[in-house]
Amino acid sequence: MTEANRNSFTGPALLSMGFRPFFLAGAVWALVAVIAWLPQFFGEFALAGAFQPLDWHAHEILFGYGAAVVTGFLLTAVPNWTGRLPIRGRPLAALVLLWLSGRAAILLSGKIGWALAAGIDCAFLLTVCALIAREILAGKNTRNLKVLIFVGLLALANIAFHIEAHVAGDASHGRRFGVAALIALVMLIGGRVIPSFSHTYLARRGAGRLPKTFDRFDAICLAVSVPSLAAWVLFPDNRPVGLALMLSGLLNAARLARWAGERTGGEPLVAILHLGYAFIPLGFFLSGLSAWSGAISISAGVHAWGVGAIGVVTLAVMTRASLGHTGQSLHANRATKAVYAAALLAAVARIAAALAPAWAFALLHVAALCWLCAFAGFVLAYAGAMFRERV
Repeated sequence: MTEANRNSFTGPALLSMGFRPFFLAGAVWALVAVIAWLPQFFGEFALAGAFQPLDWHAHEILFGYGAAVVTGFLLTAVPNWTGRLPIRGRPLAALVLLWLSGRAAILLSGKIGWALAAGIDCAFLLTVCALIAREILAGKNTRNLKVLIFVGLLALANIAFHIEAHVAGDASHGRRFGVAALIALVMLIGGRVIPSFSHTYLARRGAGRLPKTFDRFDAICLAVSVPSLAAWVLFPDNRPVGLALMLSGLLNAARLARWAGERTGGEPLVAILHLGYAFIPLGFFLSGLSAWSGAISISAGVHAWGVGAIGVVTLAVMTRASLGHTGQSLHANRATKAVYAAALLAAVARIAAALAPAWAFALLHVAALCWLCAFAGFVLAYAGAMFRERV
């Protein structure tokens, strides 16, 4: 795709590339999903939806926020992979409206019925899969179809979530399925962008260790980690599954160590990717301990993955992509550093709340406040650029 074609769009800047509306809308929804969660958790009010409060909160983080960010990333990355023009203008606006319709349908599912709400909500990720498949195949870029497999698993997890919530009244398997699908995506895409961005930065610094590129070790890590995640979805309290999870944690820790993260401290835009990925092996270890012994709550591993890996890594990708694709300098200013700090504190506080029940009330509020600061900070710092033409 030439620069002339990239700049040929004459519509609103917000609809010129997929990251603009979806990163912004996703960040706003990340705020909503937590602002409305704690009052529900403590029984202070209830939404008019068909989901119980925990399911609504998990669903809107995984399939509301998570799906929006994944879509924004892919709609921006796929044109670079295929050389085709990005989806923009009215088709992009229609896709955003479909995502918004899903959020409204979930909120009103108690009135419109679970089946209609599920149909509207699930249509979004299925549409995204179809669009991405069309672009990859039309661009003859079949090596990236593996990304589509994991997006398809996320779409399948959403369908399973709705069915289980309706039939069983609690979508515990669906929640874990959604977490596992997003973590698998982070492992796959993170294994591409983290060493790549780190190499670009470190090569300019001169002599020193450089990140290892994707090789057989990465393939082995994914080949062990993905099945262990699948087993955890089905059997979260099984001792052999616990061993598999802890082995996956060791492999992911070794994988992260191969990317020379200790040399990236001078550039927060790069260092935050390593810090965010570190929550993946931590999540495997905590989930493995929970499955093996039951001594710690399953919530610790879930939130190491959810708030830590998914929350921090997506914010890291959102800030870097937003800066680069709006023509700004790839440099973390004070606002961006504050966003990163708040996201990291949210993850640490939320994991601590699961590990220290006696302090859970205070730590939950700390985690929620830090999460809100992180995403409100992103919206305040980056919304203006989303509405402006590329510099």
